[in-house]
Amino acid sequence: MYLWFVEAGKFRRVVFYKDYFQTFFDKLSKKVKAKIVWTLDLIEETQRVPETYLKHIEGTDGIFEIRVQFGSDIYRIFCFFDKGKLVILANGFQKKTQKTPKNEIELAKKNKGRI
Repeated sequence: MYLWFVEAGKFRRVVFYKDYFQTFFDKLSKKVKAKIVWTLDLIEETQRVPETYLKHIEGTDGIFEIRVQFGSDIYRIFCFFDKGKLVILANGFQKKTQKTPKNEIELAKKNKGRI
């Protein structure tokens, strides 16, 4: 069970599931980390987040991807919602091909099932 609240002026709260996201995040450059933090702030502070930044993954039961682009590099962070206002970050990766790797989606599904 989570003890959490949504701060004033925010529409949702972002939290990490275990250390999957943190491990990914720690390996990134300072500039990429700043862009990801900016995107996570946008998700917390914007009532209707554009699909450019947060999109449901078709064929899944409530798995979303946070989309971050920095220069020509593309990063994806899988997440899901708990109680509507809590965004739980599962895992992240740098996207190197047009298609999203199935093993990354499967990891996000497995993590969601553990909650």
